Amino acid sequence: MADTPLIELVDIKKQFGPVIALNGVSLSVLPGECHCLLGDNGAGKSTFIKTMAGVHKPTEGTIRIGGQPVVFDSPRDAMEAGVATVYQDLAMIPLMSVTRNFWMGQEPRKQWGPFRFLDMDMASRVTMEEMRRMGIKLREPDQAVGTLSGGERQTVAIARAVYFGAKVLILDEPTSALGVRQTANVLATIDRVRKSGIGVVFITHNVRHALAVGDRFTVLNRGRTLGTASRGELNAEQLQDMMAGGEELAVLSTSLGGTV
Repeated sequence: MADTPLIELVDIKKQFGPVIALNGVSLSVLPGECHCLLGDNGAGKSTFIKTMAGVHKPTEGTIRIGGQPVVFDSPRDAMEAGVATVYQDLAMIPLMSVTRNFWMGQEPRKQWGPFRFLDMDMASRVTMEEMRRMGIKLREPDQAVGTLSGGERQTVAIARAVYFGAKVLILDEPTSALGVRQTANVLATIDRVRKSGIGVVFITHNVRHALAVGDRFTVLNRGRTLGTASRGELNAEQLQDMMAGGEELAVLSTSLGGTV
């Protein structure tokens, strides 16, 4: 892995009026790394990834791409810098084909004289190839997205982001609503993407899913980072404890004579 992070967020603070959503959060992602961002509900994960993806502007702090400071005024700015986000809702239309969903808004065109047409042959071919690369064999490119499993739909969204030039891929709770087999498939897809040199930010509250593919782990709690650990430095129980504020409970337990 190269030493220069693909993206680096330093001491990020985000305030909405009197509410401090993030209070000094730092995270970096190296090429070919899966960096897991862990935190319980309300920890600040959503605000942080939306700041990383250009939806929110930080109140304070610095974002760097390839070592250079940048300012994202919109999600488009982030995407042009190679930062792509796959949200939980996936932004797909179930009744439309996998190919149509894959190319939505970026359809390839071919020209005939003064006229330009949708190049469906190319679109279908590329879709089938990209899905195969991610370990998914479609029956046909016209197969409706709604006929795919939840894990396969996640893979379509990931394959689409990778094909359109993502250098950093942010995945928002991609395994949260999946069964065991579908989860295994999505984790395998994350591993494939990571090995291709893309940096992955895997947002999750499931410690075991994170440990399956993660290289580094950052825990968010109440808008603050509790630190970053590399693979092997913390076990599942320690990570879970940090997410749940276990250290605070331990202090409270001591002050109450061990009754907590």
